[in-house]
Amino acid sequence: MSNRLAAPAVPAFTGLIGAARVDITPPAGIYFRNWGAATTDVADGVHRPLTATAISLRAEPDAAPLALVSLDLGWWRSRRDEEFVRHGILRALDLPASRLMLSFTHTHAGPVLCRGDADRPGGALIAPYLESLGDAVACAIHAATAGAILARLEWSCGRCGLAANRDLRDPDRPRFLSGYNPLGTADDTLLVGRATAVSGAPIATLVNYACHPTTLAWQNRLLSPDFIGALRDVVESGAGGLCAFLQGASGELAPREQYTGDTSVADRHGRALGFAALSALAAMPPPGTALAFQGAIESGAPLARWETEPSGASRALDARLIEVELPLQPMPTVAELDVQLAACRNRVLAERLVRKRRIREGVGDSQTTAMPLWAWRVGDALLVGHPNEAYSALQTELRSRFPGRAITVMNVVNGHFGYLPSAGLYGEDLYPVWQTPFGPGSLETLIEAAADAVRSLGCV
Repeated sequence: MSNRLAAPAVPAFTGLIGAARVDITPPAGIYFRNWGAATTDVADGVHRPLTATAISLRAEPDAAPLALVSLDLGWWRSRRDEEFVRHGILRALDLPASRLMLSFTHTHAGPVLCRGDADRPGGALIAPYLESLGDAVACAIHAATAGAILARLEWSCGRCGLAANRDLRDPDRPRFLSGYNPLGTADDTLLVGRATAVSGAPIATLVNYACHPTTLAWQNRLLSPDFIGALRDVVESGAGGLCAFLQGASGELAPREQYTGDTSVADRHGRALGFAALSALAAMPPPGTALAFQGAIESGAPLARWETEPSGASRALDARLIEVELPLQPMPTVAELDVQLAACRNRVLAERLVRKRRIREGVGDSQTTAMPLWAWRVGDALLVGHPNEAYSALQTELRSRFPGRAITVMNVVNGHFGYLPSAGLYGEDLYPVWQTPFGPGSLETLIEAAADAVRSLGCV
């Protein structure tokens, strides 16, 4: 046997891993107006259940877990509501803030998460839903932790063509539209984590991919996880265990075919992503093994013989929670927005003003604001989460700076305020630019802060 050659190591963690799921589908009739062009305010029914899937990770039985939860929800409208739910979970589980990431799948067919909308049709259901949501997620994390067993989490990188660039120059006006841009490029990276027990039994599959769940739009009247529901069905049927979807840095990425009320389109998108995830899983060596060079075999051609051998895995777990100071764009004050709202008679424009007011209230009145960033080391892999909607440069840049590392990047984690487009896009008439409270250079500042956090975890 020769040790001169080695295949790239499979990023792995071994420790106590558990997974659990709870149904978080709100009642039909809840306020779910997520689109300004919508003609209905309430959900008439359910396409697929909304769920929360919790993954618990510990190196030792008496250690506090790292709790990662994938929730079929869209985004927070109010900082107070996000903190109400998340802080309640932290108190219930006695967890430090650095060890909990609530990762929204970012469906645009979920309930509105804002108690301030209690006066809207179906709005009276929001407050009790948020109270039950925190309890349900805490129960899922507790169940995942209590049921955790010695296991191994390994990562593989695949590809999927579902996502496309969605910043399209309007052919008729000097502005951008949000929709399929056939001339644009899209990051097609699909990162898949496989958690298996020592026996080889499947526990969970983590799927990290960047693509806006905007298949179902203003025509839709059903609560839905969008394409994530069918993705889970495909992966769980093919691989066993639970599937947790982790939304990547998808600020400018979405399906080519979207903005429909046809749920079969969302299911088709989910199957495409699900089969790509299964393909990445199928290409992995068996759990706990890696390819090793066995030497040359003389045949018609001299052949290099590789075989799988047992491989080690790191038990390292660490968590960082840092604050990143980001510049803000010039914005009206809350009082000025109130005046504009009082005078507005256009419902679509009024929806935009309401959202802008809540954002302004959340980021404060200064010229900068502190945004949180979570960075975890899980064995040889890294997980990075933040509240906003970063463009894909966040994930492509981090992965290029730390080649050979499995780096999961997540948007819409523990909050939401706005987009983080690339600095060169500011000045364009582009929705992510005029929606966001964050000024030019914010994405680039976040990238540097994330890279520093990754280095501090020692997995480079």
